[in-house]
Amino acid sequence: MTNPQTSPRTVYNTATSLDGYIATPDHSLDWLLSREADESGPMGFTEFLAGVGAIVMGANTYQWILDHEGAEPWPYEVPSWVCTHRDFPARTDADIRFTRADIPELHKVMTEVAGGKNLWVVGGGELAGAFADHGLLDEIIVSIAPVTLGAGAPLLPRELELRVTEVAANGEFACVRYEMVREPAGTTGPADGDQGEHAAR
Repeated sequence: MTNPQTSPRTVYNTATSLDGYIATPDHSLDWLLSREADESGPMGFTEFLAGVGAIVMGANTYQWILDHEGAEPWPYEVPSWVCTHRDFPARTDADIRFTRADIPELHKVMTEVAGGKNLWVVGGGELAGAFADHGLLDEIIVSIAPVTLGAGAPLLPRELELRVTEVAANGEFACVRYEMVREPAGTTGPADGDQGEHAAR
């Protein structure tokens, strides 16, 4: 079954091991990069990226891309934000913006820049959790690899209520789309500053 999108959504789309880790303790993705999948197939990245107008990631995710892209150009064409308290060199080959803004402020700016398209939370799990804490995460899409890691960076270190809206098989992956189940009215999350601090590390 599908979940039609009628308005821009904020989506955490990532791959995970069967036991819920997005990277090994030493930040390796070898377990993932060796897997086969069809980017144009069911719940593939080709269609997903076509609907994305802005992306955001944490410092560790950005550092991983820097370490592995080599001489390759920046892989994304849309404006990209990096939540970080580190100092990274400025880039002229892409629209990459380093920020220490609180999540609600950042989400507002990204939504304006995205021009009616979706926002993609690339990772990691703590950053996605920060968006969820503020009620600003709409969907989670996971591509589950047939491997267990035993330890590492968790998919999403939060207690959240989700609803399955789509399931598909793509290559070696089981792909699942979840919709966030919002907390009852009157429930409040952590203070803005708390989550901005943790997510940027």
